[in-house]
Amino acid sequence: MDISRIPSPCYVLDERLFRANLALIRSVKEQAGVNIILAFKAFALWKAFPIVREYIDCSTASSLFEARLAYEEMGNRAHTYAPAYTDKDFPAILSYSSHITFNSLSQFRRHYPTVAAEGRHVSCGLRINPEYSDVATALYNPCAPGSRLGVTADALGDTLPEGIEGLHFHTLCESSSYDLEKTLRQVEAKFGRFLPRLKWLNMGGGHLMTRKDYDTEHLIRLLKDFKSRYPNLEIILEPGSAFAWQTGILVATVIDIVENRGIRTAILDVSFTCHMPDCLEMPYKPTVRGASEPTAGKPTYRLGGNSCLSGDFMGEWSFDRELQPGDRIVFEDMIHYTTVKTTMFNGISHPSIALWGCDDRLTLWREYTYDDYKNRMD
Repeated sequence: MDISRIPSPCYVLDERLFRANLALIRSVKEQAGVNIILAFKAFALWKAFPIVREYIDCSTASSLFEARLAYEEMGNRAHTYAPAYTDKDFPAILSYSSHITFNSLSQFRRHYPTVAAEGRHVSCGLRINPEYSDVATALYNPCAPGSRLGVTADALGDTLPEGIEGLHFHTLCESSSYDLEKTLRQVEAKFGRFLPRLKWLNMGGGHLMTRKDYDTEHLIRLLKDFKSRYPNLEIILEPGSAFAWQTGILVATVIDIVENRGIRTAILDVSFTCHMPDCLEMPYKPTVRGASEPTAGKPTYRLGGNSCLSGDFMGEWSFDRELQPGDRIVFEDMIHYTTVKTTMFNGISHPSIALWGCDDRLTLWREYTYDDYKNRMD
């Protein structure tokens, strides 16, 4: 990829890497005999959906807008789940969905009459909380004590309400197949009495099967074994990060170098809080191309965003030479959970979005203007 041909700032999706991920996901789907669908919460670049549809034909939504995007741009009705549905939005969500998962029994009772009155069949499910998760970061742990997400086993009797055809759990975050295996033991222990009478089980997201150290063969064996015990169930996985994992970059430029008490900060034309929020929320330190962990004797810098938030920085990295205004900084693996979470805090524009094609051509999908910012307040 020729960085000099890319505007700054800009997210760039690498088509070759993206297709490699999609091919692996399709292979797991076919070998395991399950349904793997795209979660828009992590990747919703709809101009890439024609590529996605060559490999995967279904998607999952968490809101009315995502469900509509699935219908209009993926060409399918969504598997939809949200913590709560409003009376205003639910009829439209229903029209764009093939499956609706409810977060609580009260939500199911409130909205199921609308589903039952719908002429077209929509399959209803209930999100369950197995009260077990290996996710260490509390912000991302859906099974933390007091979680608002899902129904616990003690809140259910021996039978599910009439109209419930599936169950949905989501306990993982960039996790392994061995984490899923431990979760499935808890699901069977707590909710196994329901499984023989259902049509589907949605195992949620967080299955990072495109990570290099992920044991896809174990995942396939695990899913096939589970299906052999419950042949009545359609098994659904809805990863988000796995689709776009390590498939693209965020290109930025150094604007200025400032120093305070011996700490040098390279201020960039991007912002961590606006454009890479997971770095601050998780938190995690992204990989910067050509940089290393702080090394004695090498020029070392914090990287700072261009917003007024004092904590809009990460650090530190060492470089082979002194940084200068105008130098390019390339953040690796910046496609999943970035473009879907950007903000225009401080009026800072979103980075452009581009595709680096298999033919080595750069296609600029979107550039942002003042009107994009102004219209957000309209």
